[in-house]
Amino acid sequence: MAENHSMTSGSIWKSLVAFSIPLILGNLFQQLYNVMDSVIVGQYVGKSALAAVGSSGSILNLLIGFYIGAAAGAGIITSQVYGAKDQERLHNAVHTSMAIALIGGVILTVAGIILAPWMIRTIGTPDDVFDQSVTYLRIFICGSVFATVYNMCAGILNSVGNSRRSLVYLIISSVTNVVLDVLFVGVFRWGITGAAAASVVSMMVSCICIVCYMVKTDSSYRIIPKDIRLYQGLPSHILKLGIPSGFQSVVISMSNVIVQAAVNSFGSDIMAAYTAYCKVEGFMLLPIMSLGMAATTYTGQNYGAGNFERIRKGSKVSTLMGAGYAVVVAAIVYLTAPYIVSIFTDDRAVIQSAVYILNALLPTYWLLAVFNVKTGTIRGVGKTFQTMVISVFSLCVLRILWITFVFGDSQNLLLLVINYPVTWLAGAVIATVYEKKYITKKNLAV
Repeated sequence: MAENHSMTSGSIWKSLVAFSIPLILGNLFQQLYNVMDSVIVGQYVGKSALAAVGSSGSILNLLIGFYIGAAAGAGIITSQVYGAKDQERLHNAVHTSMAIALIGGVILTVAGIILAPWMIRTIGTPDDVFDQSVTYLRIFICGSVFATVYNMCAGILNSVGNSRRSLVYLIISSVTNVVLDVLFVGVFRWGITGAAAASVVSMMVSCICIVCYMVKTDSSYRIIPKDIRLYQGLPSHILKLGIPSGFQSVVISMSNVIVQAAVNSFGSDIMAAYTAYCKVEGFMLLPIMSLGMAATTYTGQNYGAGNFERIRKGSKVSTLMGAGYAVVVAAIVYLTAPYIVSIFTDDRAVIQSAVYILNALLPTYWLLAVFNVKTGTIRGVGKTFQTMVISVFSLCVLRILWITFVFGDSQNLLLLVINYPVTWLAGAVIATVYEKKYITKKNLAV
């Protein structure tokens, strides 16, 4: 049975659901990498180590954000040439993308190891968790090559509609991560070093599995190792689409680093609470993020096939799906928040603060769903620069202005966290207006 899935015909919502479910499950298992670190570290090592994991997390997102964003350019091109049924260009795009993945992974590894202490210090990490944060970051970043290659391969598979294959490998690697977390931290008592090492090994497992599949498959996106190189014209095209997305990821990650720095000013208890909140939020956002990714692939394939009316219909359907999901899940989490947070820590003060943050934000997640679907649609037609401008302005510039002039030195936790819904609303409105005005048959055909 063919694993590839064309989204250029048939029921729109069924296509989106069929494509999104493996993405959701895949992202769920990927999220387990970090969650298991937090659960095991929080229970076996303590809240200072949990705070160190959270502090390192914002830096990790910044380091890999540019590459993951840049890799989106390859996914857009692949989905478009796949929709247009251009086999030669598909082959060249795949192998150019793999070359970029290897180069990017090496650069991230070297830069991350060298700059780790400086980056941890820059975000104002307290002295009592500084050394642990640096250790965790340096070990984790050693898996950069595995992460970049895996994500590039997964992006290629997703772009041709095969979102199921990477799910299998993420399940395998996540089980590996859980077992090694328990072994390294719970049994061997290696502390935060063991948690980071478990994640690196897990990334290596998923990378090896997906590369082996793509080398052995007989599909049009098969990887032929000797053909991996930068094909003429494609690197510039990929970077033209990818650099704006990469820059967007870096800038937004930087704004999140600024938020993390503000959180750090409250001390280790709030840092631990914020880390627990982020882990819970990560699971909540999986379907929302997956629908945004589905919108990009759906739009890219239909753009390549010239199905412009189907693109507009798909945007409406996916927006309703995302917003509806956000409302339902927010209600469920609201009723169960204390029990969910207690998975990460048994510290009463940390649990109360994490629940407080969740309750403040839960009613607003539907705004983020709208934002992700709309920007995913815009990105799918190749307008990555416009997506970058919308995202950077709403999720970075406005966020920094809010923290600087509204939160300021108030030390009011509520004023800090509500910067999220304010910026989500701005982004959703701008993206919706842009899509309505410019994503038309005339503009798409140009």
